[in-house]
Amino acid sequence: MYRSNFGESVTHGQVQKRGVYLEGANFYDTPKLTKVAPIHHNRQDAIAFALQKNRNGVIYECLKPMILQMRAMAVLPMSPNENNHYTVVFLWLIYSVVFYLLLLAYVGYIKWDKVEVNKSAEGKFEEAVIDYLFTVYLFPVILVPVSWYESRNVANVFNEWTKFESIYKKLKDKDLAIFVGNKPLIVTVILPVVSCATMVVNHITMAQFRTLQVIPYCYINTVTYFLGGIWYLQCDVIARVATLIADDLEVSLRHVGPSQLVAEYRAMWMLLSKIVRDVGMSLTFGLIFLCLYLFCIITLTIYGLFSQIQGGFGIKDIGLTITAALAIALLYFICDEAHYASHSVKVLFQKKLLLVELSWMNEDAQQEIQMFLRATEMSETSMSLGGFFDVNRTLFKSLLATMVTYLVVLLQFQISLPEDDDVGILSTMATISSTLK
Repeated sequence: MYRSNFGESVTHGQVQKRGVYLEGANFYDTPKLTKVAPIHHNRQDAIAFALQKNRNGVIYECLKPMILQMRAMAVLPMSPNENNHYTVVFLWLIYSVVFYLLLLAYVGYIKWDKVEVNKSAEGKFEEAVIDYLFTVYLFPVILVPVSWYESRNVANVFNEWTKFESIYKKLKDKDLAIFVGNKPLIVTVILPVVSCATMVVNHITMAQFRTLQVIPYCYINTVTYFLGGIWYLQCDVIARVATLIADDLEVSLRHVGPSQLVAEYRAMWMLLSKIVRDVGMSLTFGLIFLCLYLFCIITLTIYGLFSQIQGGFGIKDIGLTITAALAIALLYFICDEAHYASHSVKVLFQKKLLLVELSWMNEDAQQEIQMFLRATEMSETSMSLGGFFDVNRTLFKSLLATMVTYLVVLLQFQISLPEDDDVGILSTMATISSTLK
């Protein structure tokens, strides 16, 4: 007896295997093999695309929306050339000059038209303050030529960023990877909307709304917001780069070998600290004027608000409240972001260096770390505006304290005035002047 398994048959003592076939299968055709060729990635195209994407530098690409918008508004006639060198472009400068001359003619007409309107003013002190406020709104028109003058310094800052990126790439063998998301684009879109809406609300609530009068006010107010916006974005980029370099340094110090690595990080940090100082120098006059302008606007609007609130909250208070709140917010972000950038460049690196375990390092590496730490203590990393003052949270506190002092003086002056509905402060001052003569 022979034992057979399933699928096997016994014939003459030999086991034959039975085949199981699928229905519809054709076993007479030669099977066809389909060969799949491996995918050959075009590395040159990928490299070319990456170079084209960051052709002008990573930092420039991060700030590109704001720079292009300021260039279109005739504020920043700067652009990179074929060699990735940033400079003031003559054609953009000519465009800016022509645009500015037309703007001055427009502002002159608006100012003349506004003087005609002021003749019918009631003469009350708070009403005069509001009239002065609309005149002060036109002062930032001088920021446009100031920005032209400082465009060369801004271009030099971007050239230094290019050197910094090349040094980082040689050290880490990769591009500078900072992620800012859509923040520059969002800031570039929101700032003109907010600035124009503020001027429209001011003209609706505090003056006779006329479209021709609102347009130059919107442009000038947008210029002030963009100047604060480019400062904010540059400080934000500096803080992000400093954080990235500090994290890379911390990782490298865990298994540092030769002291040359620490020396290269120290050289890169020295260049970063120089960029911090140069950013403050590149916008010295424009930002000084902007801080003083915001201080004046905050003082006038809050005083006008307090003067109007005595008789109840009216429609004029809406425009004054919005203007004061936005001016305070802009001044705060300018000071706070600069403080954060300076802190990231100095204090963050000092913390990383002080937490390094030196016992297992050789003497050369320990000496380099000590030199690095000494460099962070001696090198200036504050964002100074030409040496006049540092932009930080202390500046914001000082400006608010000074503003409160001026408000107290103005309110005391208003309280001491006799209340007279028919004769205002302007006629009173005219009478005193004629008496003295």
